Amino acid sequence: MNTHTQQRGLVIWAISLIAIGFGLLTVKEGGTVLFGDEAARAMAGNYVPFVLWFNFVAGFAYVIAGIGLWLQQRWSAWLAAGLAASTALTFAAFGVHVYSGDVYEQRTVIAMSLRTLVWVTIAATAWHRLIRRQT
Repeated sequence: MNTHTQQRGLVIWAISLIAIGFGLLTVKEGGTVLFGDEAARAMAGNYVPFVLWFNFVAGFAYVIAGIGLWLQQRWSAWLAAGLAASTALTFAAFGVHVYSGDVYEQRTVIAMSLRTLVWVTIAATAWHRLIRRQT
């Protein structure tokens, strides 16, 4: 195994762990609000249901993408790209929600910004390491 291959493997390993961890936390947090008691929903404040549902369902896809990345499967780069795009589209729809004057939490703006940044970075890295430079 040459140095380039080892480096590629280390980077893929790192982003796969980030994707899996991010996914597990997303499912846990979203599930707590969606299926928890009234206190959990009250603590979430003015959450936006379509954003919450998207993130909860996407959390499972994050874990699947992370496993695929761990195994260095090319399809995982495509899934990561799809997750980046769908997260950005959901963020845009959330922006329309905010612009229309509906209630929201500022932490949703921060969380969606972070999600979009993380998945664009994972997708770009996966694409570069698994698709474009496939050896």
